[in-house]
Amino acid sequence: MSPSIFDPVSTPAFAIREVAFFVLGITGVIFLLVAGLAVYALVRFRRRPGDDGREPPQVYGSHQIELAWTVVPLLIVVVLFLVTARYIYGIERQTPPADALEVTIVGHQWWWEIRYPKLGIVTANELHVPLSEPAHSTPTFVTLESADVIHSFWIPQLAGKMDVIPNKTNRIWIDPQRPGTYVGQCAEYCGVQHAGMLLTVTVHSRDDFARWTAAQQVPAPDDAQVRGGRQLFSSLACINCHTVRGTTANGVFGPDLTHLMSRSTIGAGVARNTPESLRAWVDDPASLKPGALMPAMKLSRDDLDKVTAYLLSLR
Repeated sequence: MSPSIFDPVSTPAFAIREVAFFVLGITGVIFLLVAGLAVYALVRFRRRPGDDGREPPQVYGSHQIELAWTVVPLLIVVVLFLVTARYIYGIERQTPPADALEVTIVGHQWWWEIRYPKLGIVTANELHVPLSEPAHSTPTFVTLESADVIHSFWIPQLAGKMDVIPNKTNRIWIDPQRPGTYVGQCAEYCGVQHAGMLLTVTVHSRDDFARWTAAQQVPAPDDAQVRGGRQLFSSLACINCHTVRGTTANGVFGPDLTHLMSRSTIGAGVARNTPESLRAWVDDPASLKPGALMPAMKLSRDDLDKVTAYLLSLR
């Protein structure tokens, strides 16, 4: 399902839809009025057989007309401003309750780093949050940062756009009221792969979120069947950019790979996370995402198979 502001599932998104309907209602009335007057003038004052060709009487300097088309638009703009300011204040003044989930999201070219500081979890591109039930509201408060250029965080069904700016921290909150997966997008041009900087938000029931949290907190497994791939991975430059908890890989420039295969996509949504796509990505990321900052590893086929097999074990 395509994301739409007209299908909200979170309080900030509901507020945005209300403002959108209000603005569309006013502009719709203006359109009907202007279009109606234009059609009336075209029909009422059209050229008719037998017209003598003289110019009709012209009206100049009507104070009433000039006052009307000055005051009425001004009042409309003032009303739109006051309504919008009221809704913005209502969203922005929200303070996190004691049991709110705190998440930090860092925008990179071109992927999203997602941290859960209180839970000790770091993942990428796929945000997982609990359902906010009417009887027990559990909002998620997101701190937004950028590691490089200006991005914009936007999940249309959950909240409005929020700029992600270097050396500045912005905040946004959501309280999803329907389980499911919702699609977001970087909404500020940030380079050649701006369109390939997707984000998904999965809303879990309280029990499912607890199970997801417990699984993510476990270190990477040490599977004897892929130990050769693990040793090869640890000898490559991969560990300078990526972290795999429980190993010597502790890089911070690329996504945390500890539970790579728990994610549904790779490359921030450019491909499904399948063995074939993962192998192609390790071999040459530019084949799936032209301009990606991760270099081609130029491994032999045998080494490529070993590294891919190891990464497939990170669940």
